[in-house]
Amino acid sequence: MIKLRSCRNCKNVTEEMKCEKCGGDTVLEWKGYLFVLDPTRSMIGKKAGISTSGEYAIKVR
Repeated sequence: MIKLRSCRNCKNVTEEMKCEKCGGDTVLEWKGYLFVLDPTRSMIGKKAGISTSGEYAIKVR
């Protein structure tokens, strides 16, 4: 089973040890899942400060 990780900086969800979007370190301890298709039209994406589409964690430890 593949464990998903989340970036400490941009909260991007990935399977890698380093984030593809910002190059930051990723951790296994995160909660909540947010999938943004179009950040320009997403009210939740705007409120979370997301500028690119993708999968994001809501809380990262």
